[in-house]
Amino acid sequence: MAQTWLVVGLGNPGPDYARTRHNIGQLALAEVERRAGATPKRHGRADALVAESRIIGGPKVVTAFPTSWMNRSGGPVAKLMDWYGVDPEHVIVLHDELDLPLGTVRLKQGGGHGGHNGMRDIIAARGGDVLRVRLGVGRPPGRQDPADFVLKPFAKAEQDEADLLVQLGADAVERIIADGFAEAQQRIHAPS
Repeated sequence: MAQTWLVVGLGNPGPDYARTRHNIGQLALAEVERRAGATPKRHGRADALVAESRIIGGPKVVTAFPTSWMNRSGGPVAKLMDWYGVDPEHVIVLHDELDLPLGTVRLKQGGGHGGHNGMRDIIAARGGDVLRVRLGVGRPPGRQDPADFVLKPFAKAEQDEADLLVQLGADAVERIIADGFAEAQQRIHAPS
């Protein structure tokens, strides 16, 4: 039987954060769920909203949005990995990335947290071998504090690019599950 996949979209809970740069991972996860016709429900054992589906007729996929604060994502992810019996190489984490220009998607397996507190907590709870869909939100202008920058919504002039980034993030998840990580990475990172 095919291995179950766990796809996690990082973000902060509540309407004040719903459309911020920091929640782009959760926005892309919502698009994955929309495409799969999945409806998330509160998980009884993990602090997360979870849905089960199949993406493109493939293996079982569990999508999850931790309802804890971003910097406490590790506990819910670890509990879900245990509950569903998912190995780290079948966990995909969608998250914002300051070090990539707005609209850029990059895939990564393992490695450090790069200053991302959600990834820091996941690595502390489960190690760093998970697959990552890094969604570029760009650097703050001037001397703006990066923490303030990611907690603000996209500017009106950036909204079309942010909407496209959500689509590209969902595409990346589908490609990883359908084609495998290495092939997905090669296609997504290829120059256009």
